[in-house]
Amino acid sequence: MDASAARPDMGALLRDATVASVVAALLAFPLLGFQLDASAQGLALNVRLIWVVYAAAAVFAGRLVFSLGGHFLAPRISARFAPRVRAKPAVPGLTRFYIGAGMMALALVLPWLPFSDRNLIDKATLILIYVMLGWGLNIVVGLAGLLDLGYVAFYAVGAYSYALLSSYFGLSFWICLPLAGLFAGAFGVALGFPVLRLRGDYLAIVTLGFGEIVREVLINWGELTGGPNGITGIQRPSFFGLPMVPATPGGGVTFADFFGIPFSPYQRIIFLYYLILILALATNLFTMRIRRLPIGRAWEALREDEIACRSLGLNPTMIKLSAFAIGASFAGFAGSFFATRQGFISPESFTFIESAIILAIVVLGGMGSQIGIVLAALILVGLPEWFRELAEFRMVAFGAAMVLIMVWRPQGLLSHREPTLRLGVPKEGGA
Repeated sequence: MDASAARPDMGALLRDATVASVVAALLAFPLLGFQLDASAQGLALNVRLIWVVYAAAAVFAGRLVFSLGGHFLAPRISARFAPRVRAKPAVPGLTRFYIGAGMMALALVLPWLPFSDRNLIDKATLILIYVMLGWGLNIVVGLAGLLDLGYVAFYAVGAYSYALLSSYFGLSFWICLPLAGLFAGAFGVALGFPVLRLRGDYLAIVTLGFGEIVREVLINWGELTGGPNGITGIQRPSFFGLPMVPATPGGGVTFADFFGIPFSPYQRIIFLYYLILILALATNLFTMRIRRLPIGRAWEALREDEIACRSLGLNPTMIKLSAFAIGASFAGFAGSFFATRQGFISPESFTFIESAIILAIVVLGGMGSQIGIVLAALILVGLPEWFRELAEFRMVAFGAAMVLIMVWRPQGLLSHREPTLRLGVPKEGGA
C-alpha cells in the first residue's frame, strides 16, 4: 500500500474540526453564553463567553480525535472483527441470560445491601417505573412497529383513574389497579380506531396530538381532576389490608403490629420497591410469553410488512387495536402505582417530554430487546438522578447520547432478538 495513502490529510482534518467548532460555538452561545443572576437590584443578565470557548474547544478536539481514529483504526477493526461479527450475534443468548439473571438477583437483594439507603431505593423505584413503561411501549413500537408519541396519555389515565376512584369511592389500591389498566386499555382502543389507516410520521403526529389532548383535558376539567392543582391525599397501598402507618384512627391492626416489629417509614419504601419490581417482572413475563403466541407473531408480521400481513389472511385492524390496548394497559398499571407512590398527581407530571424519554429508552435499548430497555433506563433515568448537580446540561447530554447511539449503533444497545418460531431442519435421508 502506498505510504502517502496511509497518511491522513491533516489540512482537511483541521478545516473540518474548525468548521465543527464554529458551528458548536454558534449553537452554544444562546444556550451557555448567558446566565441570569439574582441580586438585590433584581435579575441581571451576565455573559459567559468562557463556556462557549470550552464547548468549541471540546468539539474541535473531539472531532479531530474522531477523524484520526476513524482513519487509522476503522480499517483494521473492520478487517479484524468483521468475519467474527457475521458468524454469530453480538450478544449470545447465554450471555443475555446471565445479564438478566444478574440484574434480577441484584434487584431482589438491593434493599438489604450494606450501602442501601432510602435515597437509593427511591431512585431504583423510579427506574423500575420507566422500565415497566418501556416494556409496555415496546409492545406497540418494538413488536407491532407502531410509532406512538402519546404514550404518556395512558400513563396519565391510569394515574388519574386510581386517584379519582380512591378519592371519591374509597376503593383500595388492589381494586383500582386492574381498573386503571382497564381504563387505560379502553383509551388505547379509542386511540387505535382513528389511526388504523395511518403509518409512520402521520401516526406519530396523531398520537402526539392525542397525548396533548389528554393533558389539556386534565388541566381544564377542574371540577373532576383538580385542574393545574392536581389531586392530593391519594390513598397509600396496604399489605393485604395492613396499613403501613404508626397507628390507625380506629385502633386497627397495622403492618408493624401484625408482625410484631417496630414501625419504621423505611418499611413502606421497601414495600413500594418490591411492588413495582413485581409489576415490572409480570410485564416482562407477559411480553416474553405473548411474543410466542399467535397474536405476538401477528404483531411482528405487521411490523415487517402490512401488505404481506393482509395477504396471509390476518386482520391488521384487530392486530393494531390489540397492540394499543395491551401496551396502554401496562401504562395504566404503572400510572396507578405512580399515583399511590407520590400521593399527589398533577398534569405537569405527564408532559410530552415523558413520552419522549420512554420512546428514547425503547430505541436506545433496541426495539424488541427486554434487557436493552433495562440498560437504557439505567442510563437515561438513573444517571441524571445521580448527577443532579449537572441538571442544566441534562438535555444536552440526552441529545448527544441519542445522536451517538444512532450514528454508532442504530439498532440499539442490545438489538438481538430470539426468533419466536424456529423451523426444524430435516435429517439426512428423512422425508
